[in-house]
Amino acid sequence: MDRLISLEPSNVVPLRLEPGEKCSGKLILRNVMYTMPVAFQLKPVNKFGYTVRPQTGIIPPLLTVRVEVSYDLPPNATIPESYPYSDDVFLLHSVVVPGAAVKTASMNGSVPSDWFTTRKKQVFIDSGIKVMFVGSVVLAKLVSNGSVDDIRDVLEKSDPSWKAVDSVTPDGQTLLHLAVSLGRPDLVQVLLEFKPDVNAQSTRSTRSTPLEAAVESGESLIVELLLANQANINRTDPSAWGPIHLAAGAGHVDILRLLLVKGVNVDAVTKDGNTALHLAVEERRQDCARLLLASGARFDVCSAGAGETPLHIAAALGDEHMVNLLIQKGANKNIQNRDKKTAYDVAAEHGHTRLYDVLGLADTLCVATRKGDIKTIKRVIQNGVTLNGPDQNGWTVLHRASFKGWADITRVLIKNGVDIDARDEDGYTALHCAVESGHVDVIELLVKNGADVEARTNKGATAMQIAKSLSYIGIIRVLMDSSQTGRMGSIKKRGARGLAIRGSFDQSAEPLTVN
Repeated sequence: MDRLISLEPSNVVPLRLEPGEKCSGKLILRNVMYTMPVAFQLKPVNKFGYTVRPQTGIIPPLLTVRVEVSYDLPPNATIPESYPYSDDVFLLHSVVVPGAAVKTASMNGSVPSDWFTTRKKQVFIDSGIKVMFVGSVVLAKLVSNGSVDDIRDVLEKSDPSWKAVDSVTPDGQTLLHLAVSLGRPDLVQVLLEFKPDVNAQSTRSTRSTPLEAAVESGESLIVELLLANQANINRTDPSAWGPIHLAAGAGHVDILRLLLVKGVNVDAVTKDGNTALHLAVEERRQDCARLLLASGARFDVCSAGAGETPLHIAAALGDEHMVNLLIQKGANKNIQNRDKKTAYDVAAEHGHTRLYDVLGLADTLCVATRKGDIKTIKRVIQNGVTLNGPDQNGWTVLHRASFKGWADITRVLIKNGVDIDARDEDGYTALHCAVESGHVDVIELLVKNGADVEARTNKGATAMQIAKSLSYIGIIRVLMDSSQTGRMGSIKKRGARGLAIRGSFDQSAEPLTVN
């Protein structure tokens, strides 16, 4: 830099290039002399295409002058061949002019040209003034090319009155959107250094924010960068989906976890009224569904359209794993959608027979068994219910029927292939239950059909030992007859988990007097 004039903010002429606008920029020249006026002349080495106003002038001591520079692009060109720095440079001539009359500091043509050529004067020449093209067109091109250093340089040199980092491309994207679409965390990082509007929406049809675009693309590192810079984590109008919905629907569980840590509303709805859990279920994203449920997502929210819960959706898809997950977490199987259908009804409508038990039939079977409702039991058996599933207490329906003394129901269950020696968590079979409650007719029915009279509970008790401890003489005879005739069932694999219920005994059973 010469010793008479300084350039602000630097020794660069920034020319802003925008579609349909004149390519121009400004340069501030400051006289660094304390007492002397300084004359200047600014001209391009390549005169073609450049216009400088004022090209010459006189600057009073310590004052400034603003110079405007414009450039005419060649016909049909949208961007110069060389960018952001042009091959062209400007020469700045300056000379001290003591006693010069200064009417105006920037009057074009007020300085004779021979002031800068006479040998009697000390003329300083700065030949290092570069031409830099800035503007949205240039920045978009640099981002597309991944030119990190050039992007930073252009943003630093751009006029601060124009927030260059928020430039919008001709197709409606901000520079952040463009960097996200390229999957370049390094570009996002350099843009974030200049404090862009991280929540700006594109003018495309989706109207997405950079965060929404990053989530949809599964760019977890970019998502983390945006979240660290206060990107909005919830859906903003007119976006159809928010970040949590995009993550859940696409199965981006790592991104979903980041959003949940940041405090995203786990039950936020899309524009059409679905929660993230609805979308995770619909797209069979079990990991995302599990994470949402662990984070407190409500499973009873009905969608705005069909009024369906996530369980309705899983039932319609026949997704057995998802149905089981939702029910384990407490999903209500009795909620009806807009068509007055439960999840069971929806599964039946789509022919997903494997879901019948877990969605309704098994519950119906247990209730009917407790009540002795043999008609309902026959109906649900015809509908394909699994007979050996445990209830909330770990008992199969045969345990329950035997304990209650429902001989007719026991007979129906045996006829339909129930596991006669299924065990509960304490090792009790249906025979143990029938003996404990003193139902002789049920005991006879069980042993006649091969129940294992030698089966032992977890504490080692056989049915005979239970009968003796309770002094049931009639039951002892039945068990002894069974043992003598060889009617012993094979020992089965242990039954399902649960709590065995020990009830009151049938007082009509004949007691055995123990001496």
